[in-house]
Amino acid sequence: MLLNCTQLYRWHKALLLVLLSSIAVLAQTPSPSVATTPKAKTGSITGRVVNESGQPLANVSVIVRALGTLRGEETTTTDNEGKFEVIGSEGVNYQVYAWFTAYAPVLRDDSTATNYRIGDSVRIVLTKGGVLTGTVTTQSGEPVVGVRVRSRMISNRNRLPFPYSEMPYERTTDDRGVYRIYGLPSGTYVVSAGGGGGMNASDSDPYDNDVPTYAPASNRDTAAEINVQAGEESNNVDIRYRGERGRIVSGTVSTQAGGPGGFSVILTSAADGGSEFTLNSFQTPRNKGFIFYGVDDGDYDVTARTTLGDGQWVLSTPKRIKVRGADVTGLELLVQPLGSVSGQLVLEELKTKECADKQPPMLTETQVSAWHKDDEAARSQPRFIWQLGAPVLADAQGNVLLKNLAPGQYYFVTRFVAKTWYLQSASLPAPPPKKVIDATRVWTSVKGGERISGLKITLAEGAGSLSGQVELPEGESLQEKLFVYLVPAETERAADPLRFYAGPVQEDGKFSLNNLAPGRYWILTKPASDTAQTKLRLPDETQTRARVRRDAEAAKTEIEFKPCQNVLDYRLKM
Repeated sequence: MLLNCTQLYRWHKALLLVLLSSIAVLAQTPSPSVATTPKAKTGSITGRVVNESGQPLANVSVIVRALGTLRGEETTTTDNEGKFEVIGSEGVNYQVYAWFTAYAPVLRDDSTATNYRIGDSVRIVLTKGGVLTGTVTTQSGEPVVGVRVRSRMISNRNRLPFPYSEMPYERTTDDRGVYRIYGLPSGTYVVSAGGGGGMNASDSDPYDNDVPTYAPASNRDTAAEINVQAGEESNNVDIRYRGERGRIVSGTVSTQAGGPGGFSVILTSAADGGSEFTLNSFQTPRNKGFIFYGVDDGDYDVTARTTLGDGQWVLSTPKRIKVRGADVTGLELLVQPLGSVSGQLVLEELKTKECADKQPPMLTETQVSAWHKDDEAARSQPRFIWQLGAPVLADAQGNVLLKNLAPGQYYFVTRFVAKTWYLQSASLPAPPPKKVIDATRVWTSVKGGERISGLKITLAEGAGSLSGQVELPEGESLQEKLFVYLVPAETERAADPLRFYAGPVQEDGKFSLNNLAPGRYWILTKPASDTAQTKLRLPDETQTRARVRRDAEAAKTEIEFKPCQNVLDYRLKM
């Protein structure tokens, strides 16, 4: 059935709310101790939604979510001037999303979500989305009426932020076999017709049992890849429907963890972590199993998940199956609790006159994340599994609880706002004869259902900062992806990952580095990848750190930071 504009608006608005309450990437709740703190004062976050030309957009759905919660907390719509206002609480960080029919978010080089607090003003830019349109016909040229056509983004210059990355872009053909999918962000897409696995499992059509036919008339391996630009229309993306009957994959889900009894089941292609093919099915509390229709031959992972009452996800171990010319039935999936790591943030003050009256970090605004090790074992799993453990904020006492961690190896990342503080250490208790494990030098292994406690993250006062300009020889230009590195000059600090810093050089040659631990450093410039700032500190990047340190030592340019010292207008010669 075709949906009119009003129905589409309501459907997408409802879907956005569902995504904010159920998508795995948001599956975190505050530490239990947060509930014991006094109720925060309320205020408002205001903002405006405009198009790419700066003109206001009216009647845009705006949803606000508190970081570390499962639900969309406040919803509203913009007025005729594109303005909105939502109520929030002091001491809580929020993320703000907007959705409007036929529009898409403007993607930036840094597409990570921005956090807001009450009193902030937000400006959201939406642009007219791209369009894919064409006709679906049978092998004899007759129109295929009422078949679902789906578009899937397979690449784009900038990563599409949540929740837009989870939005389904599908439409149904009309009586002429014509479809029109609009509101698409810029990127590269593949388009398919038929097959099951829509967002609403109760909606079915006569083509659900068929293998998806990709434009122009192929399977996924040979599908045409279509470039879509915001505001432009890609016409004649036609599909010659093959009408091949697909296979059935079915089974049951059970749990020993209690919970609501309903499960979401995900079928993902085993190729490339399932980034290009996903089907969804459901086992409701009243049903005895799940079923996928229209599955093509290939290798897949089948995974079930659901949430418990406290916001904790339970997950089954992905079951690898091979579909080869026959149905796969009788699968049995057992969901089990995921792991967690709990601990505390500690502030270590430095009582010196240089650091007097400096503002310490606010614990409730300090964010801690668990990054999984991106190795072959991790890449062989469906990607959504590694989105389950979202970042969390500490509570007023500094307690943190990282929940929903899939079995794997993790590294802990701390983000805070306080210029004169730096990350000094991260440790975990160790069995005798050791006392502690340095969690910055080794990966922390988390098993299914394991509860690890005792993580201690220490932020110390006394950090310095550096800003300046790279000076080039006359006639030379800056290299691409040029970074400034600071590496420890003291021998006793040579192996400390937290004493290595990197920051990008801007197009005008300017650079800045903050939250620098006091001490002596060598400084140099060096081309690097976009991930230089993060990978440089990973536990298994010892050779990278040693190589950068050798280069810096050879350059023989040294700089020293006293506690809370800000070095400005530094001139760094290439």
